[in-house]
Amino acid sequence: MANASIVESVIPLILLLIQLPATAILLSRLLKGPGRLPPIQPQQPTPELFGNVSVVVPTLNEAGRITPLLSGLSQQSYEVREIIVVDSNSQDGTPDLVKAKQQKDPRFRVMTDDPLPDTWVGRPWALHNGFLHSCEDSEWFLGMDADTQPHPGLVAGLVNTAIAQGYDLVSLSPQFILQYPGECLLQPALLMTLLYRFDPAGIRTEQPERVMANGQCFLCRRAVLAAVGGYTSASSSFCDDVTLARYIAAQGYKVGFLDGAKVLKVRMYEGALETWKEWGRSLDLKDASTSGQIWGDLWLLSAVQGLPLLIILTYLIFLPTPLSVPQMLLLGLNGFLLLIRFGMLLAIAPSYDRTIAKGGWLFWLSPLADPIAVLRIFLSAFRTPREWRGRKYGMSAES
Repeated sequence: MANASIVESVIPLILLLIQLPATAILLSRLLKGPGRLPPIQPQQPTPELFGNVSVVVPTLNEAGRITPLLSGLSQQSYEVREIIVVDSNSQDGTPDLVKAKQQKDPRFRVMTDDPLPDTWVGRPWALHNGFLHSCEDSEWFLGMDADTQPHPGLVAGLVNTAIAQGYDLVSLSPQFILQYPGECLLQPALLMTLLYRFDPAGIRTEQPERVMANGQCFLCRRAVLAAVGGYTSASSSFCDDVTLARYIAAQGYKVGFLDGAKVLKVRMYEGALETWKEWGRSLDLKDASTSGQIWGDLWLLSAVQGLPLLIILTYLIFLPTPLSVPQMLLLGLNGFLLLIRFGMLLAIAPSYDRTIAKGGWLFWLSPLADPIAVLRIFLSAFRTPREWRGRKYGMSAES
């Protein structure tokens, strides 16, 4: 009995030593939230922005979801000089959709990128080719993904904000469109793994290695992108947006990550399984991080997101009585962390469009999926992707 009592006291102490420092780090980040820049608003362009932006969209078999992007880009005003769709030999008619849009809007054009080199990943290669073929007279380069749905006034609002804040590079967090029950539960839990690891959108991050970015809407001064060699620094990265943004920040340029929920929607993946497979394997950001950063992030996520629910459930099922002081402290700490997590749902609710969602109420139960989300980051952190967006990678893979 004495040994059991010692174990019941030692384990809570160990868990407290693991969780307390992580909780302090988490609070230091979340408390920055009130000081962040407000969400970007749609704006009308002013004459000095005329023809200032070249938009580049990488595609590979995107016919099923690119139409809202093409329509949204065609609604942008005269600040957009050209819209280059760089297609990687799609077999589903994606280029035909772009050519049809070109008949009504001559700013659109489609090109096929060169064969993929062994040292490149498909997405940065397509964006790099698009950059090389974009007009040098454009002051800004805007990379966008085929799954995005831009609102009218997005580009003008983004460029005006970048100029006003002095950013050389700025990307946006979107509003996510949820549709199926499983993703309503899992997707917010996966998103929370990012929110817990990094400063809130709209906060200037001083450390280049902690910069966050989103390639779905990625605006950079063309001169800056030219100075760093386009996408070459992110050529082999499966999270090229973050890799490139951190490289540019390390060169002394000002990089921002802002809230774009009012100007940009995105329908990323169809259902929980696709979300788990496709998004989950890039969220670790290992291609943009050192091993120390990866281990540090895994520790933090385990301590403040993965463990609280499991510890609370353990106490509810195997509730020892009476509780020792370490057990009461551990229970109180994890109750506090779970309260924070449910409170974060109110903060991220505007970042979700659940109007067409089946089982949209499951969004409010997404903390129940936190241990699974943290497990996904662990699984991804130690595996190199062998397939991405229909392309295979590896020694024996065909590009």
